Amino acid sequence: MRLTTRAFVGALLGATALATLGALPSQAADPIKIGVTGPYTGGSSAMGVSMRDGARLAAAEINKAGGVLGRPIQLVERDDEAKNEVGAQVAQELISKEKVVATLGFVNTGVALAAQRFYQEAEIPVFNNVATGTIITNQFKAPDYDSNYVFRNSAYDVLQAGMMVDEAVAQGHKKIAILADSTNYGQLGREDIEKYLGAKGVKPVVVEKFNIKDVDMTAQLLKAQQAGADVILAYGIGPELAQIANGMAKLGWKVPMITSWPASMQSFIDIAGANGNGVVMPQTFIEDKTLPKRKAFLEEYYKTYGVTKIPTPVAGAQGYDSVFLIAAAIKQAGSTDGPKIREALENLKEKVEGVVTTYDKPFTAADHNAISRNMVVFGKVQDGKIVYAKDADAKNAGVVRVKEKSSN
Repeated sequence: MRLTTRAFVGALLGATALATLGALPSQAADPIKIGVTGPYTGGSSAMGVSMRDGARLAAAEINKAGGVLGRPIQLVERDDEAKNEVGAQVAQELISKEKVVATLGFVNTGVALAAQRFYQEAEIPVFNNVATGTIITNQFKAPDYDSNYVFRNSAYDVLQAGMMVDEAVAQGHKKIAILADSTNYGQLGREDIEKYLGAKGVKPVVVEKFNIKDVDMTAQLLKAQQAGADVILAYGIGPELAQIANGMAKLGWKVPMITSWPASMQSFIDIAGANGNGVVMPQTFIEDKTLPKRKAFLEEYYKTYGVTKIPTPVAGAQGYDSVFLIAAAIKQAGSTDGPKIREALENLKEKVEGVVTTYDKPFTAADHNAISRNMVVFGKVQDGKIVYAKDADAKNAGVVRVKEKSSN
């Protein structure tokens, strides 16, 4: 009898101990790993760092509110150095070694095209938040592929090219010169401009190419000047676009310059100086505090990184928003399974408040671009800052623009 009682007491104490252990906090939930890849060194680093730092702020904000599915987001960052081969290696590492459930980033179109096929094969969503090559979201479209795992929340090149041409024509220009860098980004953008001009029955008076790190654009500019060009449409990134502005000043040649979005990079402003004033470019985001979410984002960015402006505002804002879009999809899917996240992105039920806009059904199965033309404005370089180029856009800065239907 005594042994039975002891056994009973022992069992009771054991059960009590187990119950007590169960009441104690369990080990922290495994993090949800999301890759963040971009150029954090080299000529494109202002875009990459701004994007990465925006993504960091978003992840911190989400984690502070409890994470997603009760799990914290862990950003796994990798520098792709703006090199196609490095981007491809990084993609394979993030997928095979780090086991990411999605990846954000890609600043350079060539890197995106070289790397995102690995995510497509692994059925893991990959989210372009800076790269703009039109082909990026079309690389794996139906009917050749059953599902497309490539998404984007930057303004793609067809959209930007159309805006640039329409702006030149609206200003009354008839002799258009095109200057574009020799990368995939520059040449694909140049093709989009020429196609758009062709549809309007306009032929550029000259089309010229330049290389990354070129510092003398005299030869290209002289050809444009001798052809009688009355406006320059330039497709490239900050440092080289700045050399075009400097080259025009050196020649004493004053015609308007309309560029792709990277003239908003700090490198353009630093290198061009006063010669950059008046240059305009399409932008999804201008550093203003008209909306509460935008105001909070800017103040937190400045405070966290000890700056008074974002090196590349568009990249920072789009990097921030992309994390919230992926998080919303994971929450809706109730899973970190790639196909389920993709399906959720294609049919997001809740609106996602970002700093570029509030995203309301930004994607469908046929359209993986979150940005439509009505959501993009023209920015202008003015004394070291990017401001609204048009008074109407400045007055409507606090208006949330809803996405239009798109064929891309």
